[in-house]
Amino acid sequence: MGKRKSSAKPPPKKKMEKLSTVFSCPFCNHESSVECRMDRKNSIGEVNCRICQEHYTTQIDALSEPIDVYSDWIDECERANAAE
Repeated sequence: MGKRKSSAKPPPKKKMEKLSTVFSCPFCNHESSVECRMDRKNSIGEVNCRICQEHYTTQIDALSEPIDVYSDWIDECERANAAE
């Protein structure tokens, strides 16, 4: 004879936390002053500081997130400082 099916429930799905689109500025050190915009149609990611008006633009792809554009900006700032 066959076994009865167990009534075990499937494990709950893990919820992904949303990544932030607002960051702190490396130039003026204000918290939550840098906003990231993603223009997926034109494949452009843009980061702007509301306080000191610094901005950075880079090419993005379909998998890019706002934190990636911000990280690219930080990396570019470090490269510029190292070159000096």
